Amino acid sequence: MIIFINGSINAGKSTVAKILAKKLSNTALIEIDAFHEMIEWMPIDEAIPVNLENAISVIRNFINRGLNVVVPYPLSQKNYDYLTAGLKDLDLEIHVFTLAPKLEKTLTNRGTRELTDWEKKRIQHHYDTGIHKPSFGEIIDNTDQSPEETAEIILNKIK
Repeated sequence: MIIFINGSINAGKSTVAKILAKKLSNTALIEIDAFHEMIEWMPIDEAIPVNLENAISVIRNFINRGLNVVVPYPLSQKNYDYLTAGLKDLDLEIHVFTLAPKLEKTLTNRGTRELTDWEKKRIQHHYDTGIHKPSFGEIIDNTDQSPEETAEIILNKIK
């Protein structure tokens, strides 16, 4: 099983994904942003296709070894189509959940995370381009939920 956790920066994707990876047995967590860290010098628009290609390879590797996979990442329609096309021959369940807290909440610092100006601009870009309300998967308004509550909703939907 593959679970994509979609949403803007600061929507709670990584936190919820970590909870899911702990609660689901035999599950790998793939942070696509970690691939970008390997090529930080590359502009993001050039890095995204490389990161997605690497993600498909790593997802396939874990799936071929019998693991479930949880992948938190902001998905445009184009990137969603690319990932699902690259995985379609695996013949297994692919679940997509979009975390869509209200913009005002997403733009606030949460926990110890201090948003940079770049992150705030990118969040606004994500909302302007509809990352929070895609035509694929299931949308969860997690504005007033804890990450644990959001993870439980997802767990209940995939069972």
